[in-house]
Amino acid sequence: MRKGFIFGIVSIWVFVAVLAGCSPQSSVQPASTEKGETQQENASGNTPKESSPTKEASSGAQGDLPPLEEPAKVVIAEDGAASGAGFYIADSRGYFKQYNIEIEFATFSNSDEMLPALAAGQVDVAGGVSSASFFNSIAQGIDVKMIADKGHNVKGKSYFSFVVRKDLQDEIKDYKDFKGKRIAVSTKNAIDEVIYARAMEHAGLREQDAEFVLMPDFANMLAAMQSKSIDLALQIEPFIAKGTEEAIHARFGDTTDFTPNAQIAMVLASPKFMTERRDVAERFMLAYLKGIRDYNDAFVKGTGDKAGVIRIMTEYTLLKDPAAWEKVDVTGLDPNGRMFVDDIKAQYEWYQSRGAIDGDVDLSKAVDTSLAEKAVQILGEYN
Repeated sequence: MRKGFIFGIVSIWVFVAVLAGCSPQSSVQPASTEKGETQQENASGNTPKESSPTKEASSGAQGDLPPLEEPAKVVIAEDGAASGAGFYIADSRGYFKQYNIEIEFATFSNSDEMLPALAAGQVDVAGGVSSASFFNSIAQGIDVKMIADKGHNVKGKSYFSFVVRKDLQDEIKDYKDFKGKRIAVSTKNAIDEVIYARAMEHAGLREQDAEFVLMPDFANMLAAMQSKSIDLALQIEPFIAKGTEEAIHARFGDTTDFTPNAQIAMVLASPKFMTERRDVAERFMLAYLKGIRDYNDAFVKGTGDKAGVIRIMTEYTLLKDPAAWEKVDVTGLDPNGRMFVDDIKAQYEWYQSRGAIDGDVDLSKAVDTSLAEKAVQILGEYN
């Protein structure tokens, strides 16, 4: 992971670095215009099913909110992270259009530019994980809201978990065997280091009982495994699946063994979006949860259009191989939008305990679950 607040954990698969300034770069792509035009024609010249609203999406479901009277644009800071599945599916299947919402995806070069843009309302929605620098930004007056889940580990199928070098698989069998080993972790003072610290505590070890090897590039962890310069790594998909398939490493347990309710990524919103554009925000959340529910139908329940969802994911994300989506453990995304709020608080307190936070954050104001709660009242619980 890169330093600071990030959309996701920096990798081809799931989190991409972010949080930026006053205006999007020239790489901003309006999803409903340029992006749609480049994606809507298949080899036969026809429009794929996912590119246009479904019949239900066009007419609105019973008990749903009506479309906005005037079209509204919503700018999402997102650039191909797989944890943005809810945005992509809702965009591709017309759930945003159902409410007369036009989506524009914006990319920013770094977190120093993105976060003020979000706070100022120049960006409406973004995604990110906790870090000390993120909470410091809030403590210093940058006002953003955490509004819904955008990434957690699924029990026994964590997409962000430890791997052990293949030749050490028989030697390192228990968490206590981490002692004295070289362990690659992508970021300090962020969720990566929190998970590392929790693993060491679970093992009954001190953090200094192993060698923490800071390695921001997940792909480099594979090379380091091959050269035997590290013993274990806190790795992410699709590199977990890739390294396993190539016999470079093996999965070691599962992150949910010691931190089952870790909140890894959250949907963020501008305070202006939450107040001055509340009617738009409510409909945005409905569309987002519809996308997440399609995702869960496909990947969790196995009852949905998995091939169609994979097709959307290969269009919008950097993981372009449909076969890879059948092998990786996917990001957990709560179909009711619920976050592990207690864990967000625990992460914040962990940074505080290390002297990494300068100031105080009122999490009761920074976390706002009201949009997701209202959307679930309208859509009903997903079980």
